[in-house]
Amino acid sequence: MRILFAGGGTGGHFFPILAVVREIKRIAEEERILDLECYFMGPDDFGMPLLKDEDVVPVRVLTGKWRRYGSMENARDIVRIAVGFLQALWHMFFIMPDAVFSKGGYGALPAVLAAAVFRIPLIIHESDAVPGRVNRFSGRFASRIGIAFPSAAKYFPKEKTALVGIPLRARILYGNREEAREAFDLYSALPVVGIIGASQGAEPLNNAVLGILKELTTEYEIVHQTGEKNFADVQAEASVVLEFGHKERYHAVGFMDETGIRDFYTVCDLIVSRAGASSILEIAARGKPSILVPLSHAAQNHQWENAFAYATEGGAMILEEGNVTPHVLLAEIKKLIDDPDKRATMSKVAMAFARPDSAAVVAQELLKMGLH
Repeated sequence: MRILFAGGGTGGHFFPILAVVREIKRIAEEERILDLECYFMGPDDFGMPLLKDEDVVPVRVLTGKWRRYGSMENARDIVRIAVGFLQALWHMFFIMPDAVFSKGGYGALPAVLAAAVFRIPLIIHESDAVPGRVNRFSGRFASRIGIAFPSAAKYFPKEKTALVGIPLRARILYGNREEAREAFDLYSALPVVGIIGASQGAEPLNNAVLGILKELTTEYEIVHQTGEKNFADVQAEASVVLEFGHKERYHAVGFMDETGIRDFYTVCDLIVSRAGASSILEIAARGKPSILVPLSHAAQNHQWENAFAYATEGGAMILEEGNVTPHVLLAEIKKLIDDPDKRATMSKVAMAFARPDSAAVVAQELLKMGLH
């Protein structure tokens, strides 16, 4: 059996694919499916080392973005999309997978088109509350469509759409609190506040945290993912701010691998995060109360839509990026930390919202399609 995966070059597209790959391999081993082969078709090397660790064969194709505004890049990208489609047809002909799984994004388009030409069963998955353009287009070719937010259902045919959540990596869903505290050198009994600005970091969040770092470390332990490109600057400024403060209570990291993100979720009592769909569902699956700061310039305002859909259920509070001044952020953190009953309620709502079995559900559907 051959299954081909496709998606754009960001963590939001890649990590759910990785979760499904691992689940497919686990189920195939349990059910003694011996001839399983997995491929990944995309335009770049994002996450490729992790896929190679799972014996996934990479297939590189060109592609381009669909822009709604006038740009000289549009002409170039039309050519890239056309070339990528021909490359995908060529590779698809020789691979001829039994099923294709698309996570969306511009990187998935060549594979989706080639699957449609060869009439290969296609499953697509949409993580955001408002679907992206590639997935809206792909929906017409899909045999099955998985969505993470109920609000996305209206964009797809009802008869082939199911609310499944987001495939999450099993390795980050469980952790040992004592081991996690040791990993971050947390030795006080103070509440732990985590700040994470997605895989690339988030300068507005970093700046807000630095503006109140002395006050934060007076009352809390702070674990802060700054983003790799910002790490040195943030560390340098934090050292100045905390010269006569509690340096031992500030724990900055540039990037967190799977073990790091698992420990981060395990140890935090409250999380301040951007509002990418995968981030929200990971936080929800761990039952962590959160303050969400949607990225103001995200495509189609999808982070705001994600945050609103989740916060409406009661799992999080929202701070708009333009309102994230240092002291507003401090006030919101203090308000939640000082209200354990509110945090307990948010935790219950979060866990009810999450669907931690999503990767297994998608994997089983792919295997079922591949076997038929």
